[in-house]
Amino acid sequence: MNEWIKLSIEYANKKSYLDDLFDVYPIISGSTRSIDETIRNEIKKHFAAKNDNELIRSLLKLELFPIKDSYIAYLRNDKTAIDRNPQTIKRLCKELYEMGLDKIFERCSAPKETNRQIGPMFRNWIKKGSLKIKPVKLEKFIENDEDAILDASDRGMKDFARQKLGYNHDKGLDFVGRFNKKYVIGEAKFLTDFGGHQKAQFNDAIRTIKAEGVKAIKIAILDGVLFIKNHNEMHKLIIEEYKNENILSVLLLHKFLNQL
Repeated sequence: MNEWIKLSIEYANKKSYLDDLFDVYPIISGSTRSIDETIRNEIKKHFAAKNDNELIRSLLKLELFPIKDSYIAYLRNDKTAIDRNPQTIKRLCKELYEMGLDKIFERCSAPKETNRQIGPMFRNWIKKGSLKIKPVKLEKFIENDEDAILDASDRGMKDFARQKLGYNHDKGLDFVGRFNKKYVIGEAKFLTDFGGHQKAQFNDAIRTIKAEGVKAIKIAILDGVLFIKNHNEMHKLIIEEYKNENILSVLLLHKFLNQL
């Protein structure tokens, strides 16, 4: 088994893994979305007047619509459709009036789902200098072959890796670095549960490290339930089918890079 898989499993099962991981993924539950007072007052006014079209327009200004309905995304992207589709608006507003203002505002201010918070956290941790190297923009990154981490979007990292390293996978990257004159690319995922979207995230990271013809060390920076020693599918995969791949916890990333 790859040394870094083994060390990651040991860390998760014998040390303060979750406490330490919180430094990288500081997920806070219960932080509600704020509602602008001007929009709040608009909603109150149109609700009281039963002004259906304007009520929908005001609610669409908010990040979260109070009803989960398949037609909301269309209206959000084409507000002219509000006036052309009176039956759809009437149906939505009937549910809103039955719901009441208090419930509407409660739903519109619901906390963000934790998986939406996670996205930028790895990058933020890198940018803090947690790996003892501050990321640099592309112009600086390509100036020489000294140790460096690329500061770019996932698309920017993918484009660099495609042009310079022969990376042809369609997914963006979370990490591009150079250590001891060796390039390192990878994706970072915090897998909070089993199955569904989380399994798809796991598969994305695996596809990156299995990409062929890449002139770089490929790593999957994975954390979460896959390191729990039970019969879950992801754990079984990393200790069997992918046991020789560079899969490691973010908490071991600094150590991994230093030994290159």
